[in-house]
Amino acid sequence: MTDTATAGRLHAAFADAGVTGWLHAMDIDSGAQVGAGADQPVCTASVHKVCVLVTLHELAAAGEIDLTEQVECPPAGRTPGPTGLAAMLDPVRLSLRDAALLMMSVSDNTAADLLLRRVGLDAVNRTTARLGLTRTRAVYGFAEMLGTMREDAGPTGARALTDPHVITRLRALDPARTNRSTPRDMTRLLSALWRDEACPSEYGAAMRRVMGLQVWPHRLASGFPFDDVHVAGKTGTLPTLRNEVGVVEYPDGGRYAVAVFTRTANPAATLPAADAVIGTAARIAVDALRAP
Repeated sequence: MTDTATAGRLHAAFADAGVTGWLHAMDIDSGAQVGAGADQPVCTASVHKVCVLVTLHELAAAGEIDLTEQVECPPAGRTPGPTGLAAMLDPVRLSLRDAALLMMSVSDNTAADLLLRRVGLDAVNRTTARLGLTRTRAVYGFAEMLGTMREDAGPTGARALTDPHVITRLRALDPARTNRSTPRDMTRLLSALWRDEACPSEYGAAMRRVMGLQVWPHRLASGFPFDDVHVAGKTGTLPTLRNEVGVVEYPDGGRYAVAVFTRTANPAATLPAADAVIGTAARIAVDALRAP
């Protein structure tokens, strides 16, 4: 249950940043919760890569996949993106687990689709269903999702993505027509991952490691600027959308799963306040969970 003061602080933080925000936070060990629109359907964008990660390791634990399996990634046909394999020019050969590292640490779209081709969207949806994420579903791979944006934007291409009228027709921004979840489903997934309920402990440890190597400090981690507080997370970004889910671990053993999804009417790619409010809202929620 979210107390009135915490709810007011969350609402004010989102309003001050010029975003609509939805949040769920959970004490992984006690089950205490804080929410603001926790069951709102949201577009996951690259946050859905956490579901791909868990599926990969679930299949590995079942003996259906070898994480050291080598795969080829030629330059042709790579999913667009500014990081990792997507930005490289030459042929690459790497293991599935190293592709997972790139997918999570730098949100590499090519690596994500490479893994999706290996495990399949149906397997991702079976995994989330098994874990009780009843409102979470993968509809597209990442290349397909970006392809819908190109189709919906029309002949002027990326330039149209600054037009609010164009943005309203993008399937990728409609939770009913794209990869989706809710803040509560995402914290349930993270809690299962941190409690080794998603996969056996050795696979859980591997997933927690790569989530802890994400390079982006400007969203969730910005709310916890302490040397002894560890944040492991995964961002997601599309026009007008900025999201992050992750786990905040304190030196006293406290562990808190947090999911923050935001949307703004401003189509600008750079909105520091909209990024920072994810950390601000997460800190408000975690402080409420840690209050005596």
